[in-house]
Amino acid sequence: MRISRLYTPDLLNKGQQIELQEENAHYARAVLRLKKDQQLILFNGQGGEFSCRLQEVSRKRVVVYIEHAIDRSVESPLNVMLGLGISRGDRMDWAVQKAVELGVVALTPLITERCVVKFKAEKKQQRLKHWENIVQHAAEQSGRTVLPELSEITDISDWVRQQAGLKVFLDPHAEKSLAELRPVDMQVTLLSGPEGGFSADEREMAVAAGFAPVRLGQRILRTETAALAALSAVQMLWGDFV
Repeated sequence: MRISRLYTPDLLNKGQQIELQEENAHYARAVLRLKKDQQLILFNGQGGEFSCRLQEVSRKRVVVYIEHAIDRSVESPLNVMLGLGISRGDRMDWAVQKAVELGVVALTPLITERCVVKFKAEKKQQRLKHWENIVQHAAEQSGRTVLPELSEITDISDWVRQQAGLKVFLDPHAEKSLAELRPVDMQVTLLSGPEGGFSADEREMAVAAGFAPVRLGQRILRTETAALAALSAVQMLWGDFV
């Protein structure tokens, strides 16, 4: 029988008893329908995970006892940072979810010239919280024990100047392919555009910041497809897809 696993921001230690936070408690009780004495895996995104046993499951609270630590990791040896031009609705959600499954270690939602999504201050925080939940659930499902970092929504002009490693941006008009490049210190930074792609000024800005334009085959890919195809390609070339 498959044992469910949940992310929690709590500090976790062997022999500790903790009460699950409201969202996790509801999920364990009402969705998973777990009962007293059943097992559960908890992880806090800092590496490893913990085997737990439910001590109390009630309408008021869900309490677990941490039995022992499990030293395991499914992280890729390749550190991949992703700057993702913000796209509309489900496309962005889908890209964030799959990026976590494909092993990205850091993800930054980017405001670009052709970004069709406009944010007011309060809306930014709502969307960021929404994407944080997607990151957490994707890490739960995919078995990751290190939670990818989700940065604040950032303007592309600020983001490109702060990156390191092999820096590439996805451009269907580029001449180079990923296979012609090599990661720097096992780190790759990918820049993927929104619907409509990058403007000419943004291309020049990326090149000036040290980003190499690369193509992914002969076809033009949708924004959510391009980022995930690139993540799959770098994991195949230099990560853990081999």
